[in-house]
Amino acid sequence: MSRRGYGQDCSIARALDVVGERWTLLIIRNAMIGDCRFDSFLNHLGMARNVLAQRLNTLVEAGIFERVPYAFRPLRHEYRLTARGRELAPVLTALMQWGDKHLPGDGPPPRVTVHATCDHPVEMVLVCSACGGPVPQDEVTTRPAAHTHCPAGSPAGSADAAVHTAPAAAAVGAATGS
Repeated sequence: MSRRGYGQDCSIARALDVVGERWTLLIIRNAMIGDCRFDSFLNHLGMARNVLAQRLNTLVEAGIFERVPYAFRPLRHEYRLTARGRELAPVLTALMQWGDKHLPGDGPPPRVTVHATCDHPVEMVLVCSACGGPVPQDEVTTRPAAHTHCPAGSPAGSADAAVHTAPAAAAVGAATGS
């Protein structure tokens, strides 16, 4: 797997090593709505063939896609999301809803995320793992884990520092398609 080498002990930096390149989340988005063949990605996304091949190889290597043959003469594969890949659905839903709110297009959004059972819109909601209740964004912070090594000079790395907090952007929610 290619590494950018952010040089940080950070879950976000490690995730961006896999999904942070241009086009990658759009490839995953298309796969989530059933578009999972190489030529289809090319046609719908309009990206260069070599870039698509490299992104797909990275996603297969990271366990987000699995390559599955669908034709044998000539041999052709489709790229199916694994459980790990499907777990990116809340990330894409949150990004899509943020874009709809803060960067709207001229008309209605091209896709909406709905509950498959009742067809009503789905909202991304933060949920407390202990009590199960919804948590407003202004009541969410992050803090160093007990084993985290913070960069020198950061507030959390200081011996006399209290817990350093910042707004978090964690979301628990529904499946997506943008």
